[in-house]
Amino acid sequence: MTLSISDNTRGAVLMMGSMAAFTLNDTFVKALAGEVPLFQLLVLRGVLTTLFSGVLAWKMGALHLRIPPRDRGLIVLRMIGEIGAAYFFLTALFNMPLANVTAILQSLPLLVTLCAALFFGEALGWRRITAILIGLCGVMLIVRPGAEGFNIYSVYALISVAFVVLRDLSTRRLSGATPSMMVTFATTFSVTLFFGAASVTVDWVPLNQTNTLLILGAAGMVMGGYVLSVMVMRVGEISFVAPFRYTGLIWALTLGWFVFGDWPRPLTLIGAAIVVGSGVFMLYRERQLAQRIRQKER
Repeated sequence: MTLSISDNTRGAVLMMGSMAAFTLNDTFVKALAGEVPLFQLLVLRGVLTTLFSGVLAWKMGALHLRIPPRDRGLIVLRMIGEIGAAYFFLTALFNMPLANVTAILQSLPLLVTLCAALFFGEALGWRRITAILIGLCGVMLIVRPGAEGFNIYSVYALISVAFVVLRDLSTRRLSGATPSMMVTFATTFSVTLFFGAASVTVDWVPLNQTNTLLILGAAGMVMGGYVLSVMVMRVGEISFVAPFRYTGLIWALTLGWFVFGDWPRPLTLIGAAIVVGSGVFMLYRERQLAQRIRQKER
């Protein structure tokens, strides 16, 4: 007897796998804090991810420069977004609990939807606007500006979200003529090149066996996350699969507790729950609207 798995179930599993891989990458990177300079770490991880994505793009026939002129500027914007996000996110990660940084990052779908409405004129009803505003209130509970324990690294985490929004909005505007793996390769290459130049300003340190394994693990997890996230786009309904991205917060809470002994304060957990709840409601609302549009077209 064989069990058939629906596309939605397969997509949900892939999404959860992707979030687990990205969170494990964050865990490995955070474990290197104080051991390896950030720029050195980004270069070493970047070399590995660039080689991997380059080989994968080549095997898929995507390694070429036949990119529409309109997409070239968008790819440059995506590179800037990735570079800024890498610096600010990892600096925050080095200095904040894993779960706190991850919780702030969960506001990304809300902000991408808001910015798409502001800059691209995408429709946005009052229910989703309300969900976004409530979600941003949840972010404020996590960050708590002015409260004891607030520091500049909370601001760094918010800045990293802004750069990720730039990256995702640029990606959204790319045409179908530009292969996804080519974009991934160009992005990883640009990150490696930028931080390679920046790394001449810091003293590199020799790596011991543990640090080497952590960097290899981080590179493997981040590329695994990329591959799984690409596979997610090809199976199941996005409106069904997308909410499973919030399982990354569960991974962050678990790994932060077991690996680093960190557990967020109650207000942080409440804020994270508000952000996740707002995001899930917004995705549910988008699914309802898409179904109505399909019914009208029939």
